[in-house]
Amino acid sequence: MSKQKMVPSEALVETLVAEGVKTVFGIVGSAFMDALDLFPNAGIRFVSVAHEQAACHAADGLARVTGRPQCCIGQNGPGAANFVSAMTAAFWAHSPVVAITPETGSLGMGTGGFQEIDQMPMFQAQTVYQVRVNRAERMAELARRAFYMAKVEHGPTQLNIPRDYFYGVCEDEIYPTLEVSMGAGPRRALEEAAALLTAAKYPVILAGGGVSQGDAVAETKALANHLTAPVVNSYLHNDSFPNHDPLSVGPIGYCGSQAAMHIIAKADVVLALGSRLGPFGTLPQYDIDYWPAGAKLIQVDVNPKVLGLSRRVDVASAADAKEFASELLTLLKARTPEPRPNLSVLREIEEANATWNTELAKWSAAPTELMHPRRFLEELAKATPSDAIVATDIGNNCSMANSYFKFGGPRQHLSALSWGNCGFAMGAAMGAKMGAPDRPVLAYQGDGAWGIGGLAEVMTVVREKIPLIAIVANNHEWGAEKKNQIDYYDNRFVGSNLRENPSFAKIAEDMGAKGYRVTEPDQVGDVLREAISSGEPCVIEGIIEGGEQVLAEPFRRDALKPAYRRLDKYKDLNVQ
Repeated sequence: MSKQKMVPSEALVETLVAEGVKTVFGIVGSAFMDALDLFPNAGIRFVSVAHEQAACHAADGLARVTGRPQCCIGQNGPGAANFVSAMTAAFWAHSPVVAITPETGSLGMGTGGFQEIDQMPMFQAQTVYQVRVNRAERMAELARRAFYMAKVEHGPTQLNIPRDYFYGVCEDEIYPTLEVSMGAGPRRALEEAAALLTAAKYPVILAGGGVSQGDAVAETKALANHLTAPVVNSYLHNDSFPNHDPLSVGPIGYCGSQAAMHIIAKADVVLALGSRLGPFGTLPQYDIDYWPAGAKLIQVDVNPKVLGLSRRVDVASAADAKEFASELLTLLKARTPEPRPNLSVLREIEEANATWNTELAKWSAAPTELMHPRRFLEELAKATPSDAIVATDIGNNCSMANSYFKFGGPRQHLSALSWGNCGFAMGAAMGAKMGAPDRPVLAYQGDGAWGIGGLAEVMTVVREKIPLIAIVANNHEWGAEKKNQIDYYDNRFVGSNLRENPSFAKIAEDMGAKGYRVTEPDQVGDVLREAISSGEPCVIEGIIEGGEQVLAEPFRRDALKPAYRRLDKYKDLNVQ
């Protein structure tokens, strides 16, 4: 296609169309109104949210489900600043979000005008690429580059545009960006990995987010079957290997599967496939220091910067997980064409899973005055359709969900990962539902996180007719921090109690959604099934027990120490 005369706004919008963008999330602002005016004729739906953080989370959720770069846009200054936390969540998820951030006009920069701030530094640490449009004539070129880098670097990018550069006349050529692949990686690494795995007595595969994002589940399954290798999911990537597979033992990490932890502890070779081996995701849990320190470690990831970063590795490969696994299997078959299944390992997996399921059932059956949070999760998980997409927030109850929600395919589990920001789930679920309209989409969050990023967005899903199911675990507390105050601060609760919560189900009804309030376990499944079949935006409020007897252990037991206090010295100060 040859260059054509157009205005820069057209160059931007037509580039979005060329990249397959059909939805942009944000809040209307004067800075980008000229481009916004073109959206309807270009076939782009603009979803107006209640807060820009939700817009960026929604673009993230849509990108994770579709595997394609997606967009959010906001007013210059405070609107763009509201993207920062959500962009960081996308960064740690390797999610290709393109944040379009209009800014102060080029002639007014540095004069301290209305809503002016330098928007580049605040996105520097959590983007894989950022660019400021420096000439209106370069709009399509630089927009295209932002999309390309989001794909090739597997992460969020920032397209920063002085607001006066949307106007004028330019000549531009519109075409889509290239599709690229890292390939199977260096041959030497493949051969070394094959040699280690062939000689291994107890190999274990750690399936990371790259397996799900890289559509490498089938290849990972074939590799595991050939080796009779147990497969653990990396932290909060419960969709990286099908839970129903005989070789699956579930996720490691905080509130993960004890079966996975006991199994990986036996490994003499670990193949970390599509994983950066984040340090938080391998911390001891349930008093189990499960990482096999003496095991040989093979690490595969598309990002060479993370190889060997958190742990010493024996073989490292910057490669596409799907292609690496496929080529590795070819090499293994050349060495052992017809290996026999290791029945002893299969029995160990079955026994470990059965023991862990029994333990979970015992915990959820513990007597409580209100519904036990684990029983609530148990009933939700049983009633959740196998094809559902679940977005989980952060917090004590949301972390417990790591042991309950199970998935049969990739791109079904969305979480804030190691950024751990409250308010993630609702926005991510909005994007996921738009990317997979025929599948049930659930957003699970506690009452604290609901106040940050969920409650106001009920207005959005009602107005935009996005029929997701928001589930609020209401225990009237910030549970993760309350557990710290129980364990380390002698039950002195400062800021962790959320007394006098309103009825979130009733508020949802007032906003136009369907609201459900459940207090008993036998209500949960029926309510969830009814909500899904309604085809409407729904909020399910679960009234659950809080406090010491039901909370999981703290997030950062490794980072806290018993406090030393001389509380008697405050008595004469009349401190209440």
